[in-house]
Amino acid sequence: MEKLLYGAAYYDEYMPKERLEKDMQMMQAAGMNVIRIAESTWASEEPEEGVFDFSHVERAIKAAADHDIYVIVGTPTYAIPPWLAAKYPEIIAVTEDGPGKYGARQNMDITNPHYRFYAERVIRKLMETVQKYDNVVGFQLDNETKHYHTAGKHVQELFVRHLKQEFGTVEEMNREFGFNYWSNRVDCWENVPDVTGTINGSFLAEFEKFRRGLVTEFLLWQRKIVDEYRRPDQFVTHNFDFEWRDYSFGVQPEVDQWKAAQAVTTAGCDIYHRTQDELTGKEASFCGAINRSLKKDNYFILETEAQGHVGWTPYDGQLRLQAFSHLANGADSVLYWHWHSIHNSFETYWRGLLGHDMQENRPYREAMTIGADFARLSPSLLHLKKHNRAAILVSNEALTALSRLPMFPLPGGEVLYNDVVREYHDALYELNVECDVVSVSESGVSELLAGYDLVVAPALYSVPEEVLRALEQYVENGGHLVMSYKGGYANEYLTVYPDTKPHILHKCFGMRYQEYTIPQKVSLKDDLFEVSKEGRDCTVWMELLMPAGAESLAVYEHPYWGAYSAITKHAYGKGTAIYVGCHITPEYTKELMRYAVKEAGIQEPAQQAEFPVVIRSGRNQRGKQIHYYFNFSSDTREQEYLHADAQELLSCRSMTTGECFVLEPWGMAIFEEC
Repeated sequence: MEKLLYGAAYYDEYMPKERLEKDMQMMQAAGMNVIRIAESTWASEEPEEGVFDFSHVERAIKAAADHDIYVIVGTPTYAIPPWLAAKYPEIIAVTEDGPGKYGARQNMDITNPHYRFYAERVIRKLMETVQKYDNVVGFQLDNETKHYHTAGKHVQELFVRHLKQEFGTVEEMNREFGFNYWSNRVDCWENVPDVTGTINGSFLAEFEKFRRGLVTEFLLWQRKIVDEYRRPDQFVTHNFDFEWRDYSFGVQPEVDQWKAAQAVTTAGCDIYHRTQDELTGKEASFCGAINRSLKKDNYFILETEAQGHVGWTPYDGQLRLQAFSHLANGADSVLYWHWHSIHNSFETYWRGLLGHDMQENRPYREAMTIGADFARLSPSLLHLKKHNRAAILVSNEALTALSRLPMFPLPGGEVLYNDVVREYHDALYELNVECDVVSVSESGVSELLAGYDLVVAPALYSVPEEVLRALEQYVENGGHLVMSYKGGYANEYLTVYPDTKPHILHKCFGMRYQEYTIPQKVSLKDDLFEVSKEGRDCTVWMELLMPAGAESLAVYEHPYWGAYSAITKHAYGKGTAIYVGCHITPEYTKELMRYAVKEAGIQEPAQQAEFPVVIRSGRNQRGKQIHYYFNFSSDTREQEYLHADAQELLSCRSMTTGECFVLEPWGMAIFEEC
C-alpha cells in the first residue's frame, strides 16, 4: 500500500435498519479508506447447506468502491453455521473439559475433515465472488485463530502420529518424558494414553506444542486456497492476538506466532488496551514489538478499540494518541472494532466508533482529525522502519511450563510467564529504550541475537541446548545478556537438565545455584541502585546464587539467606552476563534495566526523557528520521526536543535541538528531521 490505512470492521448484515450509504458517507468524511468485512458471517453467506448468498458482501464492496474505500475480505471460518453443527455435531471440539455445545464462536475442531470440507467450499465460493473487485486490496485468513483446546479422539490420533515422527520409538519417548514415573511407561504406540488426564508435564507440554502447530497448519492450508484466486498486488494477513486479561497483555499461549506467520504476506494483530487514567501505551509497544518481528517488517492493526469495553470510553485526545502510537511502533494501519455498536447479542456493549444511536459523537469527531492527518502525513509516516539495539527473547514452551506444568512451585499462580516478560519490557519502555520481542522458535537464533547489543531473557525456563549455546556465544562475542530466575532449567520437552544450573550458562554467568525457595520477608541490599525500601522486596521466588567469578550486584537481606547473591554480573569473553535470581519489583527492574542498558552502551537521546513522556523513533520511506513524542498523562508537560533539527508535522513548526515545547494532556508531537 502507498498510504496509511484507516478504517473499521463493518457488517452491513448486523444493522437493524438501512444504513449502508449513510455509513459510507460518514466514513469518507472521517478520512477512512478501508473496511474489513465477511469473516464473521458464514451463516449469512451459506444460510443453508449448499445455498450461497454473498449479496451483503458484494453490496458492501460496491458501496465502498463508490466512496473510494478499500476492502479487506476475511474468510468466514471461525464461527460455523447452526446447520453444519446439526449435521456433523462432531465438528464441535471436545476439550479438556469435555464435549462442547453450539452457540459460541471458535468452538470447533479445526482438524475435523467435515469442517475442512465445508470451510474450503465456502472460502472458494467467496473468493470466486470477490476476486473481480478492484478495491479488494487483501484477505484476512480466519480470525484470531487458535486451537480452541481441541483434544478429541481424532486430535489424539494425530498427536500420536506426531510423537512417532518426533521420537521414532516409544523407548525414546519414555526416556525423554520420564514415563517411568508412577508407572506411566508406554509399551507401544497404540497404548499412548489420552493426554488430557496426564500428570506428566513433558507429555502435556509436547501436546501444547503440537496444538500450536495445528494452528500453523490450518492457516497455511487457508493461504494455499486463497492464493489460487488472489492477484499479485493483494496481501494476505491474519489478526494475531495476545494473552487476554480483559485487555491484550502478553505472548499468546495457543499460537506460535513466529511460525504461524509463514501463512501471511503481512502480519496483522488485534490490540486492545485500557484507556482513561490507565492508558500507558505499553500494550501497543509490546504487541508492536512482537508483530514487527513476525515478518521483520511493518504490520497492520486490524482491530483496536474506539470505545470498546464500557470502562474504556476515551478521554479527549486519547483516540488520537492511541492511533498514532500504533504508527510509532511500526503499524501501517489502524482499524477499529468496529464501525457501529451492535444492537443485540454477545457484544452489544462492546462499543464501536458510533454508539447505538448511530449518530456523530465525540469519538467520531476525533476520528475525523485522525483521518485527515493520516491522509496528509502518509508520505512521512508510512512504512516506519526501526533498528532497535535491545531485544526480549521469549518462548512458548516456557510459557506453557510456568502456566500449565503440574506442581510447578510458584504459589497460587500469582506470577505467570507473561508477568515476568512484561515487567522487563515495561521497564525498558519507561526508560524510552525501544526493543524487539523475538522467539527461540525462529530459525538462525545465533544470527538473530548478534544484531542486538542487549538481550533480555525473562523466565526462559524451557529452552533447547542450541539456544543456550547461542546465548553463550552471543555474550562471548561481545553481547550483553540479562536472564531472570529459572533460566536455562529444562529442555524443550520440560525435562530438567541433570547438571549445574543454569545449564550450559553457569560459566557464562560466573555463578551456580543448588537451592531455591519462596521468599518470606526478604529484601535486597548492597547494590548500586537508588530504590525505595519497598522497592527492594523480593517476592514469589528466590534462588541462592553462589558466585564463581561473578560480581554480586545485590545480596539478600535475611538472617539465613544473606550469604547468597541475588543478582550477579560476570564478564565473559568480550561481553557481560547479568543473572537475576529472584522476582523483583517493577521499581527495581527499571533501575536494573537502566544499569544494563548503560553497560550495553545503548545511548539514545530519547533516554533523557522518561515515562509518562514516551519517545518512539524510526526511519521513514524517504530515508528521514521520524520521532514521536507522546504524553501519557493528564498533566501538561514541558519537554525539551532531544533530536536533530526537524519540522513538527502536526503544526508545521520548525524545531531545533534543545528547544522546549509543550505536550498537552494526552497530547503528542511528530518530528521529521531536516
